[in-house]
Amino acid sequence: MSVVRPLGPSSENTRSAILDLVRSSGTVSRIELAEMSGLTATSITRFVKTLIDAGLIIETGYGDSSGGKRPSLLELNRGARYAVGLSLDDARLSYVVTDLGGSVVGRLVSRGIAGAAPSDVIARIAVEVGQVLSELSIPLDKVVGIGVAGAGLDIRGGGEGLSVTAAEWESFAVAQALEAQTGLLVVRDNDAACAALGEFWVGRIPATQDFASLYMSNGFGLGLMMGGALVRGSSSNVGEIGHMPLSLDGPDCWCGARGCLEMLAAPRAIVARALVDSELTADLGLTQVGGDSRQAFERIARAAAGGEPRSVALIEQAARAVATAVLAVVNVLDLDRLYLSGPGFAEIGEIYAREIRSTLTRCARTRAVHGVRVELSDPGLDAAAIGAASLALQHVLTPHVNAGRDALAPAGAR
Repeated sequence: MSVVRPLGPSSENTRSAILDLVRSSGTVSRIELAEMSGLTATSITRFVKTLIDAGLIIETGYGDSSGGKRPSLLELNRGARYAVGLSLDDARLSYVVTDLGGSVVGRLVSRGIAGAAPSDVIARIAVEVGQVLSELSIPLDKVVGIGVAGAGLDIRGGGEGLSVTAAEWESFAVAQALEAQTGLLVVRDNDAACAALGEFWVGRIPATQDFASLYMSNGFGLGLMMGGALVRGSSSNVGEIGHMPLSLDGPDCWCGARGCLEMLAAPRAIVARALVDSELTADLGLTQVGGDSRQAFERIARAAAGGEPRSVALIEQAARAVATAVLAVVNVLDLDRLYLSGPGFAEIGEIYAREIRSTLTRCARTRAVHGVRVELSDPGLDAAAIGAASLALQHVLTPHVNAGRDALAPAGAR
């Protein structure tokens, strides 16, 4: 099986930028593409022809006439290519298969990676990827690749201690191993970055619109999109909002700092406060076996979503800490849009959104200039997996966003 690779630099970057304009526009004419890109009509016609010949875009009817011939409209040929997205998690592996536009055409959920050797999990992933593609009758030559989302620092930057649950996965070359097993291109990024990219691709957000995506699972991460590309930083580790110190006298964090957001407001911190209340612990049937707080947090979240006052108070306390961290990010980056995504927000995302909106409305430095839209992510629990599929689509089909920086390489995962 051959590995699909991006097509190359220079004119290919221009072609990919035009493809991205078609993606974000939904339907668009050649005249509109020329106006948006600044290219001549002749150049647009030439590049559009190559995209049609490659089967990536199609003509789909005609627009309104402005006095002459009615312009033909272009849109993505969604069934031309597919991508697989995988979210690595202790509790479960979440797979999605998306078409060229990022719409989900298939899903698969299997047991997580907790306690399993990386080599064994990779072998299982290869089998499960083949299973879901076979069930959808999608041939490998129409799959651009596999995107993998996982938590923690990028070890290309020399990071150690990717997460409190990393174990053997810290130094394991996920992408290389999976590529060897499947014959498909594999690219990897952290779950917050993938969630942001998924919003960009699936939501048809134009490259001119910057935004951030706050992702909550066991901890917090922030994905930042600017100019149609993920912002990565000097070691590809932008977005470690979970380790923003909010209280210099707060509890010690495993990262070495004190009073980090993660120690004050992550799901396990909420569970720890709940367990102090013996009556609440009994009422909700809370347990925390082996340090795993996932199930206990889900019970608290469901209770809070149902209006149970003690659970609501716990979530609101955490949400205030999250809002404080978000305020700092908004003030530094002058953001006007934020998405909340990930399993931590699944049941009680609106409580967090409400607290964040309130804090930004009262305290954002630019509140008199512009507001900040805070929205819950549509993909919900699948946000990271959908974003991982978008990562593969963008890496192969719109290489202009990777110009000037190294291609994504394998890294560790939670």
